Amino acid sequence: QVRLVESGGASVQTGGSLRLSCAVFGYTPSGACMAWFRQAPGKEREGVAAISSGAYSTYYSDSVKGRFTISRDGAKSVLYLQMNSLKPEDSAMYYCAATYNLCGGSWYWVSLFSYWGQGTQVTVSS
Repeated sequence: QVRLVESGGASVQTGGSLRLSCAVFGYTPSGACMAWFRQAPGKEREGVAAISSGAYSTYYSDSVKGRFTISRDGAKSVLYLQMNSLKPEDSAMYYCAATYNLCGGSWYWVSLFSYWGQGTQVTVSS
């Protein structure tokens, strides 16, 4: 059974940095795509970044491009999201997601992903 467990969320000031981690259990290393999503109160869940199996391809939303970096370790058992230059609008619950589908141009679709973590809260104060 696939289980995803996020950690690393915290409260930081504008301009600060955080690194989120997602420990992956039961998801085989050949799994095609993993991603980070976020959801702020009253808003829809949105794709932040995704990474293909083998880390050959990465994808970012325009709002985080150049500030966030997604990565996965060599054994593919942990997914990371390095977040720099944080802004108040980055405040949200952040979720790790996994799928055996390919990332591709649909990487930001919530429906593409079968497995989700419970989320970790990021709050950025001005």
